[in-house]
Amino acid sequence: QVQLVESGGGSVQAGGSLRLSCAASGYTYARVCMGWFRQAPGKEREGVAAIYSGGGSTYYADSVKGRFTISQDNAKNTLFLQMNSLKPEDTAMYYCAARGLGCSGSWSYPALFGYWGQGTQVTVSS
Repeated sequence: QVQLVESGGGSVQAGGSLRLSCAASGYTYARVCMGWFRQAPGKEREGVAAIYSGGGSTYYADSVKGRFTISQDNAKNTLFLQMNSLKPEDTAMYYCAARGLGCSGSWSYPALFGYWGQGTQVTVSS
């Protein structure tokens, strides 16, 4: 059974930084696409970033390019999201997700990910 457990959320002022972690277990796939998604109140869940465990290719939403960095520690089965220069509009519940396919072309579609963590709240104040 795949389990994803996020941590690292919190409250920070605009311009600050946070690092989210996602501990993964129970994989049967040799290669997976791991993603970070977020959902603000009243809004749809959106893709933030993704990484393909097979080759390390990364993908970002335009809104976070240059500010957020996704990375992974395969030895520890842990996914990270380093978030710098945070803005109030980054405030949301952040979710880690996984699927046993590549990332390219469809990484930002939540419906294509079958495994989800419980989420961690990020709040950015102005």
